[in-house]
Amino acid sequence: MTRRMNGLLAVGAAALVAAGAAVAVPAVAAPNAAPAAASKPATQQAKPTVVLVHGALADSSSWNGVIKRLTHDGYPVRAVANPLRGLPTDAAAAKDVLRSIHGPIILVGHSYGGAVITDAAAGNPNVKALVYLASSIPDKGEPASGPSDIPVKHPLPPLPVDEVPTVAADGTKSADVYLKQDQFAKRFAADVNPQTAAEMAVTQRPLDAHALASTSTAAAWHDIPSYYLVTEKDHTLEPEKQRFFAKRAKAHTEEINSSHAVMVSHPVAVTRLIEEADHDNR
Repeated sequence: MTRRMNGLLAVGAAALVAAGAAVAVPAVAAPNAAPAAASKPATQQAKPTVVLVHGALADSSSWNGVIKRLTHDGYPVRAVANPLRGLPTDAAAAKDVLRSIHGPIILVGHSYGGAVITDAAAGNPNVKALVYLASSIPDKGEPASGPSDIPVKHPLPPLPVDEVPTVAADGTKSADVYLKQDQFAKRFAADVNPQTAAEMAVTQRPLDAHALASTSTAAAWHDIPSYYLVTEKDHTLEPEKQRFFAKRAKAHTEEINSSHAVMVSHPVAVTRLIEEADHDNR
């Protein structure tokens, strides 16, 4: 079910303050109290680890605002350094991180990172929910960008990019793709603080030119509850495509008036959706 997220910043900020005020002080057990509560396994009490996977043209620092809020609320957090070389390499890197974590996991992907988590989470019983932010969600056998025939009334023009030729160790030639710095804010981060957007343009991590054509080998959303945040003012991935992905995955869907860089411009809303996914799947 889709609902508008009007006033999320105000509501989210209030919730953050309330959460801080509501932290419980551990009670001292009475002398004759039953020991049952004390013997409850720690794994039943612990919050899940939130694993964050960035997409193309961003890096792990784009999660800083979300990380700050999640850790404030008591969540362990891991941010994956996505190689951005294609699904075989990138999903393997994410799987390595997931295997290192004991206990439940909430797995979050932004943009191309959504394709990575879709592949990486398959068959992992610790992943309790998938959270997608303005991302592609391929099915098994589809390219990372998803099917090419998604109906869109107003398709976006191609991203203006710079390409830097690369040669792999085995001699394979490709290119690293960067969004042109003078177009970065407009196409990727229109509602981000201009100084921050300019810094993101300089520090962006490139995507291998063939990465979006790499094929998904699994689709975890068939088996794991999914959540999707549609960014209505996105100039990188059309909102219509986002709605297609969310509907196909039967994801709990919310929408926000945001650019593609939603985790930077709206960290409260993103944190709220992640925590909602946790609470729904306890």
